[in-house]
Amino acid sequence: MTSSSPRPNRRSFLATAASGVAAATAATLGAPFLSLGRVRLAARGPRGLSMGGRDYSTRCVDLVTGNLVIDMLFPLSLSSERSARWGPAGKGINEEDWADFVASEIDVMHAAYGIGGRDVHDARDNVLAYVASLNALIAGRPDLFRRIDSVADMDEVFEAPQSGILVGIQNAEHFVTPDDVQFFFDLGQRVSQLTYNSRTRIGNGSTERVDGGISDFGAAIVEKMNEVGMAVDVSHCGDQTTLDAYEISSAPVLLTHSNVRALAPGHPRCKTDEAIRGMAETGGVMGITGVRMFVKNEEPTTIEDLLNHYDHVRDLVGPEFLGVGSDIDLYGYDAMPAEQNAALRAGYKGSYGFREKIDIEGVDHPQRMFDLTEGLIRRGYTDEQIIGILGGNFRRVLGEIWPD
Repeated sequence: MTSSSPRPNRRSFLATAASGVAAATAATLGAPFLSLGRVRLAARGPRGLSMGGRDYSTRCVDLVTGNLVIDMLFPLSLSSERSARWGPAGKGINEEDWADFVASEIDVMHAAYGIGGRDVHDARDNVLAYVASLNALIAGRPDLFRRIDSVADMDEVFEAPQSGILVGIQNAEHFVTPDDVQFFFDLGQRVSQLTYNSRTRIGNGSTERVDGGISDFGAAIVEKMNEVGMAVDVSHCGDQTTLDAYEISSAPVLLTHSNVRALAPGHPRCKTDEAIRGMAETGGVMGITGVRMFVKNEEPTTIEDLLNHYDHVRDLVGPEFLGVGSDIDLYGYDAMPAEQNAALRAGYKGSYGFREKIDIEGVDHPQRMFDLTEGLIRRGYTDEQIIGILGGNFRRVLGEIWPD
């Protein structure tokens, strides 16, 4: 796919399906309108786009196609082979690749990794390289991608023929001094986790042996993030660091991608009810992940178990504090090259509890937002609540945190 190729506008063919008009649906999707208010997304869409051949209720399609969809943890590609083919400026992104981005209906993707280094200066260099790579991709393929610096950018990308990339880092080791917060903000970073899984100068990660809290230096970083307007994320932080962040931050604190420990007892990457209540008290939002071992400790683990996490947070603090943080790319961890998958697993402590599969069937493909939405409908969520979960809640809180 070349930069001169027009990007298929998903709303030009999916939004018609959402109208529930049988003739228009068949003409637009190349698929029959199904009875009982259901629409089948065509196996081959415009210009040969692969749409999966799945069917969803018209209410589901309306909600996904008609509203802003934000995934608050979306690595652009988990496959090193695919990333290498794309190249540093994205010139290798082909029609098939882009078809799946289009089919996903995800408007804004928080592209963040847990980047560190041998020391703080090495971490700074590594993050500089990563942020530069995202900016190079966006600059190299403006027909496909747009950087999200503001809520206005989110609103515009919803209507535009691009997908939005929100620059974030799942760590804060690269902030050698508080002044670095402004430096990286100016480069496009809008979200930063305080720690990944390990102890840093700022605080403790979720798999550290000792559950320490935020240091004096870490408090200064949080205060600078508040001043600059960078969102504080504590998804991977240890329990005490998480609670300390709520006390120190004057702005809402996010859990961009985490799960409920009450439903996966003992898992360090899940959050206690105390932490979830604290997040809501700051005005933050919690994105739920589809990572299998964060959802349930044993098999079978299904989409219904994932939906239990949404229900738990809804019942605990309210649906206005819920969002999506899938923690996978379009295809999931289980689709990674085998050698890369094995290396990834080897990089984590045993407390992560890896099993044969990492992803959950049904939410491990490009159109997972439709499956999630169908599940929320089954669980009795209202349209307003689903619109908030799909993106409205994160849009609201980021509008409160980021400068105008």
